[in-house]
Amino acid sequence: MKKQAVTTDKAAAPKAPYSQGIVYGDLLFVSGAGPIDPETQQFISGTIEEEAEATLKNVKNIVEVAGFSMDNLLKVTVFLKDNDDFARFNEVYKKYVPEPRPARSAVEVGLLFGIKVEIEAIAGR
Repeated sequence: MKKQAVTTDKAAAPKAPYSQGIVYGDLLFVSGAGPIDPETQQFISGTIEEEAEATLKNVKNIVEVAGFSMDNLLKVTVFLKDNDDFARFNEVYKKYVPEPRPARSAVEVGLLFGIKVEIEAIAGR
């Protein structure tokens, strides 16, 4: 089996040596995505809701370009700058990730560039 890189201009372009996503067989691995405007490649600095919306749009675009859908998500990892944003983040998350929702972890971490959220995901067919 051969891995295939996923590339789209509808999500933030990698600024380091990694792919936006990798398809391997029936699995898709989405790299950590953040609140970056794909058109300007600039970070969106705003409320947790604004940053979550931008981040989830990037994830969704990578997932769809790879031929999957948000229904195909199996595991999501959410990195939050501040756990106090957890409930507000979840309100946006529920709009993008349909039921039955995937397994998920959410952790508070120090994020680069002052962003409030980063998300990585695994999808399967």
